[in-house]
Amino acid sequence: MLKTRLALLPALLPALLLLACAEPVATPMADNAEKVTVSEAIAEPAMPTTTDLIASAIGGTHRSEANKARDIYRHPMETLSFFGLQSNMRVVEISPGGGWFTEILAPVLAKSGSYIAVMNDPEKASSDRAKAYFTKQNMELEAKFKANPELYGTPTVLGIDMKAPVLGAAGSADMVVTFRNVHNWVGQGAEKAMFKAFFEVLKPGGVLGLKEHRAAAGTDAAVSAKSGYMSEESVIALATGAGFVLKAKSEINANPKDTRDHKEGVWTLPPSLALGDVDKAKYLAIGESDRMTLLFVKPAK
Repeated sequence: MLKTRLALLPALLPALLLLACAEPVATPMADNAEKVTVSEAIAEPAMPTTTDLIASAIGGTHRSEANKARDIYRHPMETLSFFGLQSNMRVVEISPGGGWFTEILAPVLAKSGSYIAVMNDPEKASSDRAKAYFTKQNMELEAKFKANPELYGTPTVLGIDMKAPVLGAAGSADMVVTFRNVHNWVGQGAEKAMFKAFFEVLKPGGVLGLKEHRAAAGTDAAVSAKSGYMSEESVIALATGAGFVLKAKSEINANPKDTRDHKEGVWTLPPSLALGDVDKAKYLAIGESDRMTLLFVKPAK
């Protein structure tokens, strides 16, 4: 038997050699198959950009439908992008009122930045009525923050005396923002003190982002402020007088339909609709006021 097997080896040897030398058969990869490297497989997910965070806050369920309906007039994404908002900044918002922009700003800054809401100190109010109003406003904003710490983080509510404002340590903020408030300060004779305080709290190179109801050019500031409007040149003069440099203007929040001559001033228009049902359809068709959007910089030196 062994002799028979040995006799067969010469005949089988070429076939065995071919099998030994043959290359392994490769399974072809489909054309649309993804090629994943080891580094890609273990890579951390990309961090959200500031734009991502703003978009998320704008679309968040914490905002009421009434507030969201005003986006078409207030353009939060475009406005905050124009100001140069970054999620790691220390941002001071002046007189946020009911917190319309706060609901966007504070969540964007919650993880890696800081948000400070500057409100009127009720104890510095000029009347009992104003004291009650400021107290209610401040309590409502603080309650908003406390109700959702996961969203808002740990923002600060700072009460100030408008006639002698101190907004924090000198040179401690990256950005100051304020929306439709300059006419109030002019009406109370506090405008110069406020702009000086903005300048002092900002770091060199820090920015002031400002939006205000816009009066016709050449309008007297003291007169127009009573109707809620301010001319661009008067606002720019206040800022540059405090040391700021005008960096840019934007027409993001312009409304050419606004004639700015309404019986109850800017409050004639939505959302206030001060005249009630009188010509309501007319004012709803106009929409919210025509607004300037200005960006100032504190010089580096």
